[in-house]
Amino acid sequence: MELNYPVNSIDKYNADNNHKTLHPLVSVVDFSKADLRNWGNADTIRLQYGLYSILLKDVNCGDLRYGKHTYDYQAGTLIFFAPGQVVEIENTKIPYQPMGFGLVFHPDLLIGTSLAKSISQFKFFHYETHEALHLSDDERQMMVDSFAKIAYELKQPIDKHSKKLIVSTIELFLGYCQRFYDRQFITREHVNKGILERFETLLNNYFESDQAQVYGIPSVSYFANELHLSANYFGDLIKKETGLTAKDYIQNKTINVAKNRVFETDKTINEIAFEMGFKYPQHFTRLFKQRVGQTPNEFRLLN
Repeated sequence: MELNYPVNSIDKYNADNNHKTLHPLVSVVDFSKADLRNWGNADTIRLQYGLYSILLKDVNCGDLRYGKHTYDYQAGTLIFFAPGQVVEIENTKIPYQPMGFGLVFHPDLLIGTSLAKSISQFKFFHYETHEALHLSDDERQMMVDSFAKIAYELKQPIDKHSKKLIVSTIELFLGYCQRFYDRQFITREHVNKGILERFETLLNNYFESDQAQVYGIPSVSYFANELHLSANYFGDLIKKETGLTAKDYIQNKTINVAKNRVFETDKTINEIAFEMGFKYPQHFTRLFKQRVGQTPNEFRLLN
């Protein structure tokens, strides 16, 4: 049996966690104040998010899944949800006391603020489940302190400064999260190197087989899916490891393969373009010239 649980109202979210609503569009929740969680006989709970939600959980509470994967999730882990996402919880059917903290805010809170324009830059809201942010003790304390600052402001009477101060603190908080993710890319370098090697192998196989003719020009989303990563996380990882965007890395490889085929075979440029996955040969010629400085025919004649 599946239970659908919409998360789209600050007031209801507060009520479900024994918190008073201090602001209609934002809340900081201390989960230790909530009652025991008991989802009854449901096998799976589907959380349907209409709010931005950032959770710092300090207790295991069943397996969280987003998409096809289960969260790489433990005490001291920060996880992010954005409006429109659906997250599944496997119900252990054993009541438990939730612990940790949460920051939830409605998209309307951001209207007219700088964060409304920049929140799309925080790609971790759209990372896959197993790409959560793992915090050191010091980092965790900084997150808790940030929650406390927002909670303090929520307790003050709402005035013309309230929204600016709250949103500015959230923006600063997200900036620290981005820094900690950058640190995580470094500290998990051995894992990232393995992913990069697998990506290179997949990319080579893509052109050595007939995949390009079947699936078309290789895309970032295709390889992210093959590596069981979100396109955002995969792109950030490749950028950190190589200095190139994933799209540029793929295009560089595409052009290197194309240069060899143009030089080493007697096939027409149109034939090579179709082999490389281009639907229209002129698109192949345009990209080749952008990257090489010469058209494929010019490159062939000069080499």
